[in-house]
Parts: sequence; structure tokens; C-alpha cells
Amino acid sequence: MDVRLTPEQRQLRAAAARLAADLGPGSVLDLDDGDRLARLEKAVEATGWRTLRSDGASGVEVALVVEEFGRGLVDVPLLGPVLADDLAPGISSATVVVDGVARDARGLRSGVLVEGERVLAADLGPAVPGADLTRHNASLTGPPEPIGTLTAETAARRRALALVATTADLVGTARGAHTLAVDHAKLREQYGKPIGAHQAVAHLLAEGLALIEGSVSVLRHAAWAVDEVTPEEAIRAARIAKLYCARAARTVCETAIQVHGGIGNTWECLAHLHLRRALASTELFPVRLEEIDRGLS
Repeated sequence: MDVRLTPEQRQLRAAAARLAADLGPGSVLDLDDGDRLARLEKAVEATGWRTLRSDGASGVEVALVVEEFGRGLVDVPLLGPVLADDLAPGISSATVVVDGVARDARGLRSGVLVEGERVLAADLGPAVPGADLTRHNASLTGPPEPIGTLTAETAARRRALALVATTADLVGTARGAHTLAVDHAKLREQYGKPIGAHQAVAHLLAEGLALIEGSVSVLRHAAWAVDEVTPEEAIRAARIAKLYCARAARTVCETAIQVHGGIGNTWECLAHLHLRRALASTELFPVRLEEIDRGLS
């Protein structure tokens, strides 16, 4: 595989990063800012990124946008709608349903799910926050109705993309947490100098950066594999990436809290939002070590 991004992919990543930086929450209090949420929702809707797959985007391009949204803790739906679009192109205002719960469902009306070879859709109730305060979930309000079918190969590729997308969110969330910790370490002073100048803190941050770089590498391969190798190989690559990145993201996010010291354990510190999001993405399409060599089961 060629790991280099095309000019168009770099532009896509930069656009997603700018949107996340401009309109993502800059504090815990921003989560309740209705005006900001309305502007963010309007901006995301205008990009068309929720229909990336039906517009012909590759797994790499989906991962780039999801990663940047994870980094910025973007708190309007993207991950769920992208996966719903991959399953059922043309269904508007929809998100993906996993284990009977519509995920990433704030402001959306429909949920899309897979049962065997069938694709089904159902109406959604009000979205409510869970442990991850940046993404809301919703219950189904009626029985799902069939809207299509998938071949075994197509279903496997959809599964690979779901694993890759949640992995991209993990990588982005870890990157955001690490940046938060680095910025704090540059400003917070103890014994007359920034805490980042002390070896104990510097080593923690360096180890976090190494974990992130490893995560980016394994994610890029899995994202490329979604469209370029057999479904079995794509799922195996995605499982490896999900497992590695989930463990790395938890370590990086917990380290960010540690670097903040007592501040990191307060509600006002953004670090816990990153950890909550990482744990939620880990449990969405979870992977166990025993599954790595099992093929499609």
C-alpha cells in the first residue's frame, strides 16, 4: 500500500480539522451551548460528509474525517450517519443501530441496522446522553422494517468499515487528549518552571505520542484495506487496528488526566470527555484478542 495521502485527502483532512477546531466544544460548558450546536450542525450538514460512502469516498477518506472529529470532540452526529449511509444509501436523517440502540443519534429520525443479510430501518425516539457526553443515543419507537439486503461480501466490508470508523474516532480522541495534556504541561509551573520540563512528565507525554504514532500507522493500513483487499483480510486488519488503538487511546487519555494532576479529576477539565468518548468507541463494535485469527465470525 502507498501510505501517502493524495492532495485531495490532505485538503479533506484539513477542512475537517478546521471545522472541529472552530465549532467543537472548547470547554465542558460548551456542551450545553445551543447556539454553538446549531452552527455546528448546520456546518456539518453543509459539508455532505455524512454521506461520504455513497458519494464514493474510500475507507481512508472516511477515517480521516472521523479522526479529526474525534480529536475535536465534535458533538453532532457523524460516525453513526456515515455507517448508516454505508448500509442504506438514500435514507436521510439516519444513524446506525447496534444492539438495539441507535448510536450518535442527536437530532436524527431513523435508525438502520443489519440482521443476517437484511437491512432494516426504524423510527427513533428522543436522543439522550450516555457516558459519552459528546454523542447521544436513542431507542427505537417501533419494529424495524426491511429496506434491503446485503451479500456476504458486502456485509463483511460494511463490518470492516464500522471497525475502521470507530478506530479512527479512538485515534482522534487520543490525539485531542494528548494535545490537551501537552498544552497544560507547557503552562503549568511547579518549582519555578513548566511541569513539561520535568523528566517524569516529559516521558509520559513522549510515551503517549509513540502510542499515537503507532495507532495512526495501524489505522491507515486498516482503512486502506477496507476497499483494497479481500473482506476477510479487511476485517482482520480492522480488528487488529481496533484492538491496538483502543488500548492505546485509553492509556493516552488516562495519562492526560494524570498530567493535569488534581485539575484532571474535575468536571471542568476536558480530559474526562476524551476518556469517556474513547471508552464508548471501544465498546462500539468491540474486539477481543481471541477474534483476531477467526476470519469473519
